Amino acid sequence: MTHSLKRAIAAIRKQPRDVQDAIATRILLELEDEQAWQERFAATSDEQWDRMAGKARREIESSIPLDDFFSPKPDDS
Repeated sequence: MTHSLKRAIAAIRKQPRDVQDAIATRILLELEDEQAWQERFAATSDEQWDRMAGKARREIESSIPLDDFFSPKPDDS
């Protein structure tokens, strides 16, 4: 167990039981979610990654440049 995890558990132990349960529930849900994502990533084929990357590139290329959202730079003259 890492030092950070030991510190977190020590801090959680100081909380009332209902708070401990709420934190435990959130942690367990987070771990389940992480496992599901790991499984999805592992099952993703190179072809699927290529299609997703292509879609992301097309969306970026067709989007409004971020510079359009910022006010013009003041003249340096």
